[in-house]
Amino acid sequence: MKANRLFEIIYILLNRKSITAKELAEQFGVSTRTIYRDIDVLSLAGIPVLTETGKSGGISLLPDFVLNKSLLSEQEQNEILTALQGLSHIKATETEQILQKVSSIFNKATINWLKVDYLNWGSKGEIYWDSLKTAIFERRIVEFEYYSTYCEKTYRRVEPIQIWFNTRAWYLKGFCLTRDSIRTFKLTRVRNLTITNKTYEERDYSEIQSHSASPEHQRPNVTIRLRIAPEMVYRVLDEFGGNVEEIQPDGSYIISVTWPENNWVYGVILSFGEYADVLEPLYIKEIIRDKAKKIFEKYL
Repeated sequence: MKANRLFEIIYILLNRKSITAKELAEQFGVSTRTIYRDIDVLSLAGIPVLTETGKSGGISLLPDFVLNKSLLSEQEQNEILTALQGLSHIKATETEQILQKVSSIFNKATINWLKVDYLNWGSKGEIYWDSLKTAIFERRIVEFEYYSTYCEKTYRRVEPIQIWFNTRAWYLKGFCLTRDSIRTFKLTRVRNLTITNKTYEERDYSEIQSHSASPEHQRPNVTIRLRIAPEMVYRVLDEFGGNVEEIQPDGSYIISVTWPENNWVYGVILSFGEYADVLEPLYIKEIIRDKAKKIFEKYL
């Protein structure tokens, strides 16, 4: 408790030109004698605290003092601030307050150089950042409804382990008590999450088989070759990167990708409309043709 009070006194002094011992004593609920003892401790620790008596006196720091010039380099201070700014983008509610305090201690103005939006355009889905973080740190079981790729709705009880980010999406990794195995759950498909009062002991997860919560990850992969028209160059760069085999004389791209075969794959191909052509395998080409035909018939 005393260590926290000492830190808070430094923070107050960094943000105020001067403050009296009586004001500090009232704020912390201690005596002025205790405050003066705290000031002595800070002075012995090398913090340049000044005390002036008289009507206009008070407690203050040297004007050019920065707390950890002697502890952290300029680069290290910037790295800490950068890390805190990154954390603030996952909606950790207390991060902004910590960032303000540390910025004040380092005597640095924060630069809002990074903006991250993890939700899709127009999406208003809840990602349960704070709830899941609390559950992980306190080792409390969570319960929620989960929707698979095939619209299967299940009820899950999970011991949360980690939050993952992979391929533009966030996932919860945890031991699923419903399935008795480690599973990963896409957070946008989680609904009605509740943190229970029931706690759990950490397991030896290396001995437990891991599965995805979604059936598509249990299906075999298929390698698909596509020809994509030059009009879709922005999507080729966005989505395929190093999967480009060659660029044709007409500017089209030959793409090779290996994906689990499911409706999501068909949807991605169909999203290119007339600008994509399946080269291999032929049965995928036929599936896309049949689906496109059904779409066409809906609009007749």
